[in-house]
Amino acid sequence: MKFLLEVDMGETAFDGNAAGELGRILRYWGGNLHHFPLTPGDGSVIYDCQYKEAGHWRITEAE
Repeated sequence: MKFLLEVDMGETAFDGNAAGELGRILRYWGGNLHHFPLTPGDGSVIYDCQYKEAGHWRITEAE
């Protein structure tokens, strides 16, 4: 299986705070993974600190 995380940082890379926002996203979503079975096809939308959709994560079959 593969864990795929895709985050769209927009035109301004989170208004110049890419490292801080990506760190928050990784901490928040990484800490919530235990709520999911983590089987192929599983996933969720990812939101930034302003609760705007910023990407998604998903579990896929290995190639």
